[in-house]
Amino acid sequence: MALHVPRAPGMAQMLKDGAKMYSGLDEVVYRNVTVCKELAHVLRSAYGPNGMNKMVINHLEKLFVTNDAATIIKELDVEHPAAKMVVLASQMQEQEIGDGTNFVIVFAGALLEAAEDLLRMGLTPTEVVEGYEMALEKALEILPTLVCKEVKDLRDHAQVAEAMKAAIASKQFGHEDFLTDLITKACVSILPDSTTTFNVDNVRICKISGCGIFSSQVVPGMVFKRFVEGNVSKKTNAKIALYTCPVDIMQTETSGTVLIKSADELKSFSRGEESQLEDQIKAIKESGADVVVAAGKFGDMALHYLNKYDIMAVRLTSKFDLRRLCKATSATALPRLTPPNKEELGFADSVLVDEVGDTGVVIFRMGEGGSRISTVVVRGATDNFMDDIERCIDDGVNTYKGLTKDNRLVPGAGAVEAELSLQVGRFGEARAGLEQYAIQRFSAALEALPKALAENSGVKGTELLAKLQAAHALGQSASGIDVDTGDLLNATEAKIFDLFVTKYWGLKYATNAACTVLKVNQIIMAKRAGGPAARAPGGQDQDDD
Repeated sequence: MALHVPRAPGMAQMLKDGAKMYSGLDEVVYRNVTVCKELAHVLRSAYGPNGMNKMVINHLEKLFVTNDAATIIKELDVEHPAAKMVVLASQMQEQEIGDGTNFVIVFAGALLEAAEDLLRMGLTPTEVVEGYEMALEKALEILPTLVCKEVKDLRDHAQVAEAMKAAIASKQFGHEDFLTDLITKACVSILPDSTTTFNVDNVRICKISGCGIFSSQVVPGMVFKRFVEGNVSKKTNAKIALYTCPVDIMQTETSGTVLIKSADELKSFSRGEESQLEDQIKAIKESGADVVVAAGKFGDMALHYLNKYDIMAVRLTSKFDLRRLCKATSATALPRLTPPNKEELGFADSVLVDEVGDTGVVIFRMGEGGSRISTVVVRGATDNFMDDIERCIDDGVNTYKGLTKDNRLVPGAGAVEAELSLQVGRFGEARAGLEQYAIQRFSAALEALPKALAENSGVKGTELLAKLQAAHALGQSASGIDVDTGDLLNATEAKIFDLFVTKYWGLKYATNAACTVLKVNQIIMAKRAGGPAARAPGGQDQDDD
């Protein structure tokens, strides 16, 4: 008879064997804060134009060399639940605005670091959270008063370039002028009449290795790294027929047996198939189509007739590329090899084969202003470098989308954070309750951002921060940090701007994440399920040393 051993009373009695539970300030809050601080410290050195790159090798052993926070946290595969909350806040910022992910993580880390000191002084997490929420409310109230410029015309190249330059400089410092011009051209050319419906997916990127970044260009239309299937390599004022099926002799829906008794019958049978295919391609030609684009393969016989009727043949293996080409050329993709009508045909100014470096490409070029999709052809020496340029372009395009939602700009270079810190600090001093300490720590946490800018530029952060505070105390609300000289500058005069919406949502998400972490007082973990997911990358169980 088995002996029943009673379990210890309490939580252990309620849960299965192997479950863990932590509670209290020491076991939960301080540990959570420490983990979030570590994450913020990793990414703090990547903040700003002079931020350092991180070399990340993900679980698939793919190498990333970048200072883009969104890519770093995505590939790090963070597992700690508290750090995950900060990562989720950063990812929400990426989805909402497309930029400012590092801002969220660095600021959330600074808030939690400040909260740890307050908790050790004797304040409760609830009092700290209340103070932070009051400070956030005040900061969001002050932020609209710091707006220094509005982009009146989203089609004006110069105005848009000014607003976009700072976001691009933070990723590719030194190349920002060229890239700003490139991205502005790509975005402005495809802006629809209703400016609020701008879609970031309409700016495509085609990476071709070789040459240098200054050989990159914008093509109104689409570029594919492919050769044509047939002999025809160029068409102007092209009418395009798109098919999602192969261009070949059609297979019958049912299998059957054909009994052939003589050579003449065999000849007439094969000739019947050929003449049927020729009739189909002739009908496509008579519909006005010059170019046939298909998702499936082109048969040899079909290519023979396409060449005979002087039709260009292009194969696209990706259904997403086919959809985008439909959008770019205003065509309708047909499921069967039938002649298209006028409404189903697409149009392009020219379709041609070209060589960029030693890579063959097919270009569907639209007229200026007539394209709904534009492609940035990125050139560079290495794949890692071109990937980083792609992330930079993505940030620039998202900045433009942010402008279509809210065209207000605030001074960059750490000026907004310093001014908010000053005004929120004064607000905290005027409060009477315990929340004043949390509000003042919120104000101090804001200073972590200009300080990180200064330190990453190679100057003494504390000294430059003291100068910046003094300038703002004298009423110079646009005073920021010059990352070139390591001194102060007027951000408005230097035309360094940040989007209002980036700061607005960044402050919100960072504070909400920090408050959520502080509100946790217990962690209860069930025993991990068995199987491959419960094993560490080395192949041993997580519990084994």
